Amino acid sequence: MSTASYTVTGMTCQHCVASVTEEIGEISGVTDVAVDLPTGAVTVTSDGEVSPDAVRDAVHEAGYQLA
Repeated sequence: MSTASYTVTGMTCQHCVASVTEEIGEISGVTDVAVDLPTGAVTVTSDGEVSPDAVRDAVHEAGYQLA
């Protein structure tokens, strides 16, 4: 099991959190996504290593940016 932390900018509401969670959750191997709205902190738990590029692309697809 692997855990990685990121910071996402631009989220302002629970809908934003849901969008980011959904997009990252679709990455192969991801088992859990925890998002803290006030800080923008995102913790991704997965079965193995997940490419930071895949996470960046998922966050971008949701309409946000990695800090």
